[in-house]
Order: sequence, then structure tokens, then C-alpha cells
Amino acid sequence: MTTHILGICGTFMGGIALLAREAGIAVSGSDANVYPPMSTQLEAAGIRLQEGFLSEHFTQDVDTVVVGNALSRGNPAVEAMLDRGMCYTSGPQWLAENVLQGKWVLAVAGTHGKTSTASMLAWILDHAGLEPGFLIGGVPANFGVSARLGGGGFFVVEADEYDTAFFDKRSKFVHYRPRTLVLNNLEYDHADIFPDLEAIQRQFHHLVRTVPGTGLLVVNAADGNLAETLAMGCWTPDETVSAGTYPAQWTARLLVEDGRDFEVLFEGRVQGRVQWEQLGAHNLHNALSAIAAARHAGVPTAEACAALCEFVGVKRRMEVRGVVNDITVYDDFAHHPTAIATTLEGLRRRVGKARILAVLEPRSNTMRLGVHQDSLAPSLAQADALWLYAPPDIGMDLARVAAGTRPPAEVMAAIPAIVADVVAKARPGDHLLVMSNGGFGGIHELLLRALETR
Repeated sequence: MTTHILGICGTFMGGIALLAREAGIAVSGSDANVYPPMSTQLEAAGIRLQEGFLSEHFTQDVDTVVVGNALSRGNPAVEAMLDRGMCYTSGPQWLAENVLQGKWVLAVAGTHGKTSTASMLAWILDHAGLEPGFLIGGVPANFGVSARLGGGGFFVVEADEYDTAFFDKRSKFVHYRPRTLVLNNLEYDHADIFPDLEAIQRQFHHLVRTVPGTGLLVVNAADGNLAETLAMGCWTPDETVSAGTYPAQWTARLLVEDGRDFEVLFEGRVQGRVQWEQLGAHNLHNALSAIAAARHAGVPTAEACAALCEFVGVKRRMEVRGVVNDITVYDDFAHHPTAIATTLEGLRRRVGKARILAVLEPRSNTMRLGVHQDSLAPSLAQADALWLYAPPDIGMDLARVAAGTRPPAEVMAAIPAIVADVVAKARPGDHLLVMSNGGFGGIHELLLRALETR
């Protein structure tokens, strides 16, 4: 018998596929967009992928369909599944029922930093010999896969607030019932499903309600939206984190300005030191959150710091895709103004006065709807040259955004045109940052090849 996964190349659903395959379940799947890194790791695991959503993908041996939240009524595969009376479930429900039962679940939630923090936390637990399972919305380089069952009693999950499925409009994370919960931050996002910030806060509070009194909340001390959410009611002890000057129990003392070397303090006392290659204040915050969560699971802080010294990073989070003629090309997942700003600020601290050339695809539903119309231009302030990709269905006035950036951004509707213009203007010593939460038409490889043949 086979479990068929609709939307299998999404970062979350791909992880579900890997877990099911590791558990000995035959897995197949289909998706409309098949691209690395998820497609390559699924193929390496021996999972059969099919392009598109067709009823004929449901072979006679399919006994369960796991439905991704990108699928809706009217989709041919969904309609065929319903017409045939097939057994179906959502990814989060499958995870809760088949993997998380009996586990100490450590969940990482927030608008930004979930993938990086969850990756750090899983690596700390692994480094300590706890053999955690995990499901992360990216590929941690220390593991090479986005999900595994693990051999111990701990499971780390990236806890996404997006809705579960077309038949379950609750946030994914309400299914996970964590004992340790990291609340990194909370901003307005996902405008396609949440009408306002208050609607997101209610979902976060539903999550808070599921954490036992013997559990722990690791909370960003500087985030007022999280404070408002916890004021709705909180039944679990918390520990606060701050990577800046805001008072908190967990803080950091920078030994190098760009965050590559810092001391970790708990209630003002040095607990350990981290020397690594991660960029920016946001990763400093992520590290403190991961250290605090790992301590709750029994890992001493000094040991957690030692683990982070060996943390390599996550694919598509400031990942260096190549260096050609002293021009460095990065791939980053940033798709929200706050994440874009912190990514650029971290890179600026690392490269000093070297030029940063930034290329952005406004791909998320919230970005396409124009919600970040006024905040996007300021978030790009650290770049020295800018290109904005204008897909045909964009609901944002990118010309207006471009006029507000310094220097003014180039707005282009064709990826080859962007590649040609960037390559013409790039020079040795430049740092070329590509930001998108999708495949962006393979622009990274196009840029690298064009730079080589220039």
C-alpha cells in the first residue's frame, strides 16, 4: 500500500514524505513545481515524483492521501480524491498521529527565523547525543535532509502559522502540542488567510494553550505583539531572550561586531562562547533561543555553545552558491521586509564597504497582494544596487517601490533581462544577494554561468 502526497515538493510536505519513507511506508507524490533542494532529496530517498495534479496519479495501491495546504477545491486531484471516497488527511495531522505521539516536542514558531532556529536546536540536541527527530522547512547543512525520525525521545518541529488544509483552516502548529515552545517574533504576514494581526495572535494563543504547565516558553522579550498574545492567558513558565539592549534573561555579548564571536549570558552570567560563521543580529537571537530551548531538554549551555561552533547553516539561508571572478553569489529565502532588512544588515557588517547587489523576487502571497508596499523600500537600504522582478500577477506598484529606494531599483519583468543587467554591472569584490522564497527561475545558476562566460 502507498501513501500519496499532494504538494510533495513543499518544504513541509517533503519532510512528511521523508518521515513516512523512513517509517517503511511506500510513498509517492505529485506537485506543480518540482525544484531543488526538496526535489533532489526526495529523489535520493527513492520517492517517485510526478508533475502536476492528475487523477491518474492515484494508482490502485494508494490507501491514504496526505493533502498539502496549497491544494484547494477545484483542483483535479482533490476532486478525484473526494469523488472516490479515498482516505485523506493533512500533513500536520499525519505528523501528530504517526510521529509526535509520546515524544518531547520542541516547536519553533514565529514570523521569522523558524527554519534557522529549529536547525540550530536539532543540531544542539544531536551534538549532545540525544538523536532527535526533526521536521524543518529547509535543509540544515549539518544533516543534509529536512526531516528524520530520530532515535531518541525528542522531536524538533518548525511550527508554521499558515493554515493546515482546505478542510482544516486552523494553523498547522496547533496539531503539535509541544512541551518546549520557542516564540521568536510575531508580525503581520500571510495576508491571503489572515485579515489582520489580531487574527494571527489568536492562532498563536491557541498554540500557547497547548503547552503544559511543566513545559517552557522561550520568548522574544522585545516583541510587543508576543507580549499582547501572552497577556490573553499563559499557563506555562517562560524564559526571555534578547539579542539587543532590551532586558532579558538570555542575552549576548558581542566579541566581534558582525556576530561571528559572542558570549552567551543567562541572568547576567557568562555561560559559554560561540564562534561561528553565521551572519547578523537575527542569527544571534536565533542562537539564544535554541540554546534556551535545548537547556530545557537537558543540554548544558556550555555544551550547546560548543555545538553551535560547529553549526554550518541552512540551505537557502545566506547560502553561498558560488564565487566567480571574486564575485560572490548568495541565495537567501528572505521574503518579508523585516527578514530582508536583517539579512542585508548582517551581510553589510560582514563585507564592510564592498558593494552589495540585491535581486528580489516578491513571491509570497502577502508580498504579491501589496501589503508591504510601504515597508519594502526601506528594508533594502543597505544594498548598493537593486533589481526587482515584476511577475505578471504582482499586486504591488513596484515602480513606486523602486522610486523610494536609494539607489533607485531596476524593475524588470523578465529573468534573462535581470541576469544580463546584473552581470553587466557586477565587478570583482561584489556580493550578489538573490532573495526569493521560491525557485526564481533558476536565476542563481543563470547568474553564475553568465559571470563565467562574461
